[in-house]
Amino acid sequence: MNDTQTLSPLLLTSRQTAKVLNISERSLATYTKSGDIPVIRIGSSVRYSPDELRTWIREHSGKNSQKNPNLALDRVPSAH
Repeated sequence: MNDTQTLSPLLLTSRQTAKVLNISERSLATYTKSGDIPVIRIGSSVRYSPDELRTWIREHSGKNSQKNPNLALDRVPSAH
């Protein structure tokens, strides 16, 4: 791999996920706690899979999912 290539994170933090979904971190926490949004727990850490989020969005967006199957998750910010 070339040093100039950027790797996309395999899992997103809560902050990254909220930003990509354009919701507040508090709303994301509410959805996570209620089990409404797919989550991966690693020890005490909570992470979100971009692939699972894409599927979840398609399942919850009806006709809109046909217009834009790539969604904004293809432009996931890098973890800092």
